[in-house]
Amino acid sequence: MADFVLALDQGTSSSRAILFDRAGAPVAAAQEPFQQIYPQPGWVEHDPEEIWRTQIETARQAMAQANASPGDVAAIGITNQRETTLIWDREGRPIANAIVWQDRRTAGTCEELRARGLEPLFRERTGLLLDPYFSGTKVKWLLDSVPDARPRAERGELMFGTVDSWLIYRLTGAHATDYSNASRTLMYDIFQRRWDGDLLEALDVPPSLLPEVRPSSGVFGETALLGGAIPVAGVAGDQQAALFGQACFSPGMAKNTYGTGAFLLMNIGERRVASQSLVTTIAWGLPEGVTYALEGSIFIAGAAVQWLRDELGIIATAAESESLAASVPDSNGVYLVPAFVGLGAPHWDPHARGAIFGLSRGASKAHVTRAVLEAIAFQSRDVIEAVEADSGVKLDELRVDGGAAANDLLMQFQADVLNVEISRPAIIETTAVSHTTAPQAAASHKPTAATRSRAGVIGGPPSRGALPRWLVAGLRSRAR
Repeated sequence: MADFVLALDQGTSSSRAILFDRAGAPVAAAQEPFQQIYPQPGWVEHDPEEIWRTQIETARQAMAQANASPGDVAAIGITNQRETTLIWDREGRPIANAIVWQDRRTAGTCEELRARGLEPLFRERTGLLLDPYFSGTKVKWLLDSVPDARPRAERGELMFGTVDSWLIYRLTGAHATDYSNASRTLMYDIFQRRWDGDLLEALDVPPSLLPEVRPSSGVFGETALLGGAIPVAGVAGDQQAALFGQACFSPGMAKNTYGTGAFLLMNIGERRVASQSLVTTIAWGLPEGVTYALEGSIFIAGAAVQWLRDELGIIATAAESESLAASVPDSNGVYLVPAFVGLGAPHWDPHARGAIFGLSRGASKAHVTRAVLEAIAFQSRDVIEAVEADSGVKLDELRVDGGAAANDLLMQFQADVLNVEISRPAIIETTAVSHTTAPQAAASHKPTAATRSRAGVIGGPPSRGALPRWLVAGLRSRAR
């Protein structure tokens, strides 16, 4: 009997693989960073081959750590950075670097579509705004800018995909995606659940480029690249995966992921919620149906801490930000607007740029560092207030995850500015934990005593449960 599930967590700055046992506990993990490419201001790219290499290598490393053979692994689950856009040929060769979700090069295209009066059509069918964040305008840019790309696409020689599709193709040979990732492309009608011909025409994207869209739970194919046949049986975009991993199964429940960016999602069940500052997205598609979510996306969160480390040299490691910021009682009037790649929700201004205010001769490295952490919390408050206004639900608890959620000072400040309880699970990387059972995910939120100030941060015991729900559903569908 297979004892493990292998989660592939492909993120914006690194690829990770985590091996979970039958009780839902992580038993081995590996992580490798990869290069961030900035060809010019506002442009962000990744090397698709480096994404693939780091992801398959971390999978092999995690299995080797646990001395696990392919027969020990029940299935592979994939969670991924979302809107990042790739095009490759039928032999699996990329035609260009991936255009990352943070990239703003298609702001002009979005403005042109808006000037043609098309934004209401895109909003009605996709739940999204016309913003360079999403994949559709990136696909158009690649087709228009890479030599011979458009005629090759029209001849059916090329394939588009977000990062999940790229990994699925390299692992199994299938050209596929799931509902959650398709809902981020600006080309998918999230209510009819189909690629939309009118939107494809507006973006000038040939339908032959597009992957097959499948439920988040189900077998996408098998891979033999880890030494034997293992099914890929669960796929979800990272933020939707975190919502599931945080056990936000009931409408009105919400989570915020503090990673490179920060992403707040609220489960809204089967509702259609109109919003002018947020997006509606498919949270997940399971055999029993599709669940929707309201989402507010913040483009720069943990990336601002990386900026302190890599560009300013104020800290040597991201973890040092907490102790340095805690060495002063406040920011001494220093405020940061971390609009390094424009502003996401609720402002949606691709032309905005970062700024520091309130500097005085008494401002120190500690004050600037504290201002960076406080900026993450202030941005999150803006989004949460918009979610509450649109949904009509007042949050009394916010579930948190992601690397920056380990920062106690940030989490306590977030609790204070929101005046709600912050609930932090024992395993904060819940995008990977999403491939576990509903009972296991819920168990991670039984609170224990913790610090409080107006509202506080609460934690939970290690997650426990049976064999992963999504992946078991996928294996059963294959058996049928």
